[in-house]
Amino acid sequence: MLDNEFHISRNEKATLVSLICPSFKEHSNEVETNRSLMELRELLGTLGIEAGSEHIQNKKNIDPAFILGKGKIEEIAEIAQSEDSKLLVFDCELTASQIRNIKKLTGLSVIDRCHIILEIFSEHARTKEARIQIEIARLGYILPRLSGFWGHLGRQRGGVGVMGGEGEQQIELDRRIIRSRIEFLKKELATVEKSRIEQRKRRSKKAITTALVGYTNAGKSSLMNRLCRVDVLEEDKLFATLDSTFRMLNPDTKPPMILIDTVGFLSNLPNTLIDGFKTTLESALEADLLMIVCDISDPNYEKHLEVTNNVLKELGVENKEKLIIFNKLDKLDDPLRAKIIRRAHPNSFLISSFNKEQIDDLRSHIVNYFLEKQNKYDLFVPYDAGAAHSVIASKTNIVKTQNLEKGIYYKVRVPDFIFNPLDLDNFLLGPKDPILEEIIEEA
Repeated sequence: MLDNEFHISRNEKATLVSLICPSFKEHSNEVETNRSLMELRELLGTLGIEAGSEHIQNKKNIDPAFILGKGKIEEIAEIAQSEDSKLLVFDCELTASQIRNIKKLTGLSVIDRCHIILEIFSEHARTKEARIQIEIARLGYILPRLSGFWGHLGRQRGGVGVMGGEGEQQIELDRRIIRSRIEFLKKELATVEKSRIEQRKRRSKKAITTALVGYTNAGKSSLMNRLCRVDVLEEDKLFATLDSTFRMLNPDTKPPMILIDTVGFLSNLPNTLIDGFKTTLESALEADLLMIVCDISDPNYEKHLEVTNNVLKELGVENKEKLIIFNKLDKLDDPLRAKIIRRAHPNSFLISSFNKEQIDDLRSHIVNYFLEKQNKYDLFVPYDAGAAHSVIASKTNIVKTQNLEKGIYYKVRVPDFIFNPLDLDNFLLGPKDPILEEIIEEA
């Protein structure tokens, strides 16, 4: 019953509805409203739904019953019907009463931005954790809107057990079922999250991680494919990737470097989704470096960068080391924008993920960044200490070697959490060790 009532038909043409209201976040002026509507059109495209005409009304205050004025709603409904559109999609969250009122007034199906995003999330989630998070968000969205979606609100006959007492409305039974399901899913999610946290702790001792973060459809998956030479799903759609994906960036360094692709950010994200959205992004918390990916060809790139930084702040990782990557340089038709960005962000990278030279430069930069961060050790190992030579070769990043009379001098870089268990303390050289003076003289 729930799925049938909530499912959005892909065969219906959609009419888009929005407003400009000074007190309404993300819709306070014409520029914000048009940008959000363009994004809504892309979201519908991700679901394969044809988007028809757009309708905007300027309002000093939001109508609590219809969002827009009643007369405007009737006008939009007439146009929608003339275009053979049976679906009104509002670029904001609607309450149960608003959904019910607009349906009754127009005779059309009514959904909102949150409903669209939930449908996309439900289709694109792959991991067990993401599916549970989205199902919790989906049920949390449905719960206060039951009267808007359901038509079977007549009095229920009396009964026993779960049927409740005489006169209980069917909607109350539905609410109990949904609340019970949410509680069950939250317990299941806690178990899955505990397992993920343990995996993260084990991974932190074996690898260095970099997380790709940024606005949805900025090209993070394409960038991962080129940097890691893999084949992660990449589509020109919003939310093509929802689950965090882990791939090896450089297996030759010690420890190996792992790249994490995360779910894309979105402005005007519905409240129902915020908690689940942040939980999906928790992989960014473990990263040693955040790579902020921004689509330089998008006219709203500054807004996208602002949204990204705000989400990182909400996650509490705004002070983590960051590197900004302006992607899709090949699609930029305004060379002046590239000059402005280079001036405003001198340490950023402007690249196309399809340019091999630019990708190679970026990969080298990341590898060298982490190597520079690692501790440096000077070691002198006698020739007959074969095991130590093997450990150094396999477990550290060798910067320099020099053959001396009685052994080999090594300058290595490696994190202390890897070096400390290697049992190489007997071969460490102090800053004033005569062997170092000998090396300097030979050099």
